[in-house]
Amino acid sequence: MYIEIDNIELGFGGKQLLNGVYLKAETGKITAVMGANGCGKSSLLNIIFGNLDPRHKLIRINSTPHLKPLFTYRGMVKYLPQHSFLPTHLKLSSIFKLYEVSWDEFTEEFSFFSEYYNSRITEVSGGERRIAETYLIIKSKAEVLLLDEPFTHLAPVYIETFRKILRQEAKQKAVIITDHLYSHIIDLADELYFINNGCTRLIKDPAELEQLNYLTSR
Repeated sequence: MYIEIDNIELGFGGKQLLNGVYLKAETGKITAVMGANGCGKSSLLNIIFGNLDPRHKLIRINSTPHLKPLFTYRGMVKYLPQHSFLPTHLKLSSIFKLYEVSWDEFTEEFSFFSEYYNSRITEVSGGERRIAETYLIIKSKAEVLLLDEPFTHLAPVYIETFRKILRQEAKQKAVIITDHLYSHIIDLADELYFINNGCTRLIKDPAELEQLNYLTSR
């Protein structure tokens, strides 16, 4: 399965943010979107998911245009936003059942969560909450994963664990991931797009990012 996002145009208050954006992602590959803060990475994911309606957009799945928001198609897409989204009144055990994700497999990777089985999400730290949220989205049964800066505020050891899990899950899912820190995803991505001046550019060689004065500024 492959998904194409084409002719995206988005502006706010008379200012053009995205202009003629194109991106393609497919099952078996991790597609990364990079760019400076404020360049439109999060907006692009919201457009793909269906939370944001731009001036123009064309979304195709296996060459077939999809006019309805992708989140309305059951099992099609899951989106990890930068903000917390899990229901605060539910216990973690209930949330994992709701998402149909194995708690036992989760605690094999993150053993310190074993004591939180009957805890509400508000009873864990912000970093622990982000780990649970990221895991639930990555391990969901969706065909397309949209991950908005999933590694932010995570310790390096947990970033490496998620990189390993992502490589495994990407074998049967199309993954689109954003980050403004190239070191997190540049060697994880099979395809790499860079947003600059509202347009996407497919990066074939990391040296191109140096030419765009992106790597040297970080």
